[in-house]
Amino acid sequence: MLDPVHIVGGGLAGSECAYQLARRGVPVVLHEMRPRLPTPAHKTGDLAELVCSNSLRSDDPLHAAGLLKREMEAFDSLVIAAARAAAVPAGSALAVDRERFAARVTGTLAAHPLVELRREEVTEILAGGAADRDLVIATGPLTSPAMAAALQGLLGSEYLYFYDAIAPIVEADSLDTSQLFWQSRYGKGGDDYLNAPFDRERYATFHAALLAAEVLVPHEFEQAIFFEGCLPIEELARRGVDTLRYGPMKPVGLRGPDGRRPWAVVQLRQETLAKRQFNLVGFQSRMKWGEQQRVLRLIPGFEQAVFVRFGQIHRNTFINAPSHLDPHYRVRSAPRVRLAGQITGVEGYLESAATGLAIGLYLSLERQGRTAEPLPAATALGSLARHLTESDPRHFQPANVNYGLFPELTERPPRPGRSAGGGGGAGHAGGASQGRRAAFAARAGEELAAWAARQGIPLRGGQLAAPEIAADISAGAAEVAAGSEA
Repeated sequence: MLDPVHIVGGGLAGSECAYQLARRGVPVVLHEMRPRLPTPAHKTGDLAELVCSNSLRSDDPLHAAGLLKREMEAFDSLVIAAARAAAVPAGSALAVDRERFAARVTGTLAAHPLVELRREEVTEILAGGAADRDLVIATGPLTSPAMAAALQGLLGSEYLYFYDAIAPIVEADSLDTSQLFWQSRYGKGGDDYLNAPFDRERYATFHAALLAAEVLVPHEFEQAIFFEGCLPIEELARRGVDTLRYGPMKPVGLRGPDGRRPWAVVQLRQETLAKRQFNLVGFQSRMKWGEQQRVLRLIPGFEQAVFVRFGQIHRNTFINAPSHLDPHYRVRSAPRVRLAGQITGVEGYLESAATGLAIGLYLSLERQGRTAEPLPAATALGSLARHLTESDPRHFQPANVNYGLFPELTERPPRPGRSAGGGGGAGHAGGASQGRRAAFAARAGEELAAWAARQGIPLRGGQLAAPEIAADISAGAAEVAAGSEA
């Protein structure tokens, strides 16, 4: 029997990596310290527990996050399959009932004959002959102090960090729904979001309360560095009176019961299939808990709101990946050690799971005695490694998947709804953007299919990814074109 791959950390990256290896015949020992040793943010001992949002971002096939999901599904991703099985209505996004999601991932891995789950903390990296075994460290941004010290010793450098904030969750039956309305932005996905509309005066009062609220501050030796894609609402409020209205409280694409667009909106996304709890979308916060209750009860319909969880703040740690990792996620100074998940400098649930999937593919190929070719940079999966290994190490920062991480297109794509020969008039700026996205996604599908064929890896259902993705893209492009001409 093959020697097992040891994976430290049972989050999204570690769980996905374990599944990809086991389904390809490679035994795995998955080490998870919870619940014996809890973290400041986790509440259970389940694998793949989601501690911030319950959303895995857009499921639109023209969106980079939607493309990444489809690439992962082509390799039978456990995380995406569990997310779809536990999905809750969220418009064009893929959001989950977090308890059902984690239970499905945990149950799948616990039942797999090639996965051994060890509930223990790993405190050393290269002790006891570990240099001669394959090790994947996927301990996430809340890595234990002992493992953090071991990693720092291995890499010979200090960590980078930023602060991440968690959005509040509210009890559904504590809300005055007579002031709220159900609707998704632009009608995508049906009436999946509960919306709290503001008029101009009430928004001004809410904005002033955010500016005056007391917040938790970092230790004296730390700076308040935030990830731009997950800023606390009070930080956004400090950037200007209208910043929230162009961010998480934007009213575009929504119409209230009176048929008019509100001045601003707070959107609520259901946390559970039973709609008993709601997450305040984009409302990450580091306000003190008493201040959160006071300020958030200024939201229409929240006058008597009962909060299941207030917003929280925690420190996320990541390495300077361009200085330490190669395109296969190997540590250059210790090639049998790989890093996966947010500790590498990718940001988000989806991206973390994607790194685990890629490592699982690479290690399974190596166990077959083959040299694994890196995933193409023009794919969503490969673009993440490109960001981690080719960015300037002097200015390296975490990133979500986006088309800015992909190599530029060599040809200018035609706009949806018109021929490559041109023609048309005004109102096609959105179509041009969608055309670029479609071209990026189509190229990614072709390159992913070619890569899989070269590696001898069958894609899900025996189908090539390129036609499958292209079909989704064509449908999306046609919808965009129809909308722009309506």
